[in-house]
Amino acid sequence: MTTREIAGFAAAYPELNYAAVDYEYLRAVSQAMVPFAERVGTVVTEISADRAVVEIPALESVRNHMGTVHAGALFTAADIAGAAAFVGAAATRLYTVERLVLKAGTASYRKPAVGRIRAIATVDLRELAEVLGATASGRFELSGKVALLDDNEVVVAKFTFDYVCDVAIVEERA
Repeated sequence: MTTREIAGFAAAYPELNYAAVDYEYLRAVSQAMVPFAERVGTVVTEISADRAVVEIPALESVRNHMGTVHAGALFTAADIAGAAAFVGAAATRLYTVERLVLKAGTASYRKPAVGRIRAIATVDLRELAEVLGATASGRFELSGKVALLDDNEVVVAKFTFDYVCDVAIVEERA
C-alpha cells in the first residue's frame, strides 16, 4: 500500500478521497475556509468537476449607497467561486497542488446588481490539463472566468482571473 503526505493546498481537505471525490465535502470545507466570506455573507452552493457557484444573499449589509450590491461583495463572490471551481476541477490531483495564488483579475460591471446574486465560475480546461498532467514539480499559469447573474438570469458582472499554481510531485512511499 502506498501513502501520500497531505501538504500544501490539499491539507485543507484532509478527508478527500481522490479516487471517489465527494463534491459536497469540498463545498462544505470551502464554505468554512474563508473567514472574510462570512462577513460578506457569501455561500458556496455548488462545487463540481465543471464549475462552482457562490451566492450573495439579498442582504442589506452588502448594498452600497445606491441600493445595489457593492462591487467589493461581487468581487469577493467571484474570487471565492474561481478558487472553488479550481478545487472541484483539480480534485482528483489536489494532493499535488502546493498553492493557487490569484495573480491578476479584470472586472466588467454590466448592470446594476440587485437582490440575490450568483457567481458561476469555470477554469480553462486546457490549462487545467497541464496542471493535472504534471509529472514533475513546477509552476503553471491558469485562468478562470466568472459570470455573476441576478435572479432573472441577467449578467450583472463578468470577471476573468489569472492564477499561478505551484505543483509538487512527490514520490509515494510504500
